[in-house]
Amino acid sequence: MPDSVVKRNIFLDFIKSESFGGIFLFVSAVWAMIYANSFLSTYYFELWHTQVGFQFGKTFIGFSLHQWIDDVLMAFFFLIVGLEIKREVLYGELCGFQKAAFPVIAALGGMLAPGIIYYSLNAGTNSAHGFGIPMATDIAFALGVILILGKRVPTSLKVFLVTLAVADDLGAIVVIAIFYSTNLQVGWLVGSGIILLVLALLNKIGVRSLWPYLLLGAILWLTTHSSGVHATIAAVALAFTIPIKVPQDKKLVYGFSQLVDNFKQTFDPHTYHANKPLEQNQRDILYALQSTTKSLQSPLEKLEHFLHPYGAYFIMPLFALANAGVHVGKEMHFGVDEILWGVVLGLVVGKPVGILGITFLAEKLHIAKRPEGVGWGQILGAGMLAGIGFTMSMFISNLAFNSQESMEVSKIAILLGSIISGVLGTLYLFVLGMFSKPKV
Repeated sequence: MPDSVVKRNIFLDFIKSESFGGIFLFVSAVWAMIYANSFLSTYYFELWHTQVGFQFGKTFIGFSLHQWIDDVLMAFFFLIVGLEIKREVLYGELCGFQKAAFPVIAALGGMLAPGIIYYSLNAGTNSAHGFGIPMATDIAFALGVILILGKRVPTSLKVFLVTLAVADDLGAIVVIAIFYSTNLQVGWLVGSGIILLVLALLNKIGVRSLWPYLLLGAILWLTTHSSGVHATIAAVALAFTIPIKVPQDKKLVYGFSQLVDNFKQTFDPHTYHANKPLEQNQRDILYALQSTTKSLQSPLEKLEHFLHPYGAYFIMPLFALANAGVHVGKEMHFGVDEILWGVVLGLVVGKPVGILGITFLAEKLHIAKRPEGVGWGQILGAGMLAGIGFTMSMFISNLAFNSQESMEVSKIAILLGSIISGVLGTLYLFVLGMFSKPKV
């Protein structure tokens, strides 16, 4: 099978897994809103404030359930994001200037324009610090929407949207690290730096077992959490130290090839019966293949493959369930500064205008080249879908505001802006697809 076909199949599998994760995310968000505005709303909000931990005498070690989700479980989500970013930068669609330039520049425009719109509307107010909220793109939601469009959207546009979202995630991580870290404790920060150096050294000397990285990563999370830098940054830093290289062992690759040939020789598809177990020698070959396959995988691939289902089907839906539930009542004051309009306009207008504007300029200046088979109309449509900023936007909202009222208004705005962006992007690309035959 040609390499291009294999790569395409892997990419389409990724699209499907992310998009189905987006469906779970959407269901969780809707359920949270219904629950928070039902007669059970009191129980909903009390649940997330439940303290979970250990009591040693008069000392309690632990967090509220909400903090466990936002600070601990989301660290695993950011670890997955970090692993994806490292893989894409070294070997994927962000590898090399030519491939990375266009989506990275698009992500930059898609962050700057929404941030400027929000800040210009809230400058001089206590809400100005929320400028990072409309900067983010939710890859799971965006891909879930684009999958609905099927062949009306070219594969090259899907690749562009994925790489844009990955670059966008990296930008959001930088924004969180710089603008949403508070009360820095230098001692703890130095401790984090030392642990990070040890992790980098483990990578350098060729340690391939994941356990040393994960154990030191847990300590890194604790020191970073104590330093005032948001602990999820530790997860991203940990991801960048996980080895990605596979062993350069020709004997291992040759042995794998021999095992495949041996299995083919012992397997007769004409006599195979689904209810009949394989012969013992065939099972032995399969076990050997499984072991060899693991040896040929990098630690990064193993960890990413293990964590991805938990992130898509457990962590992100649980995060949505805990954070999307906002009680909308008469007492809610939507006019808190210009948070509502800043977030909604940032996502709905800022994202597509920023992405289209900066990439058009970059191509005209010969800085970056548009992906083959993708028109400017499709870039605009992808920019609209990039306005779906659910997960990361919600996360930044929790960091940006101390006021519960401001936080709730921003979350309503995120939901509203994301829905408008998703609907507009879907309708636009659907109509555009009716008048063109995209390359798939």
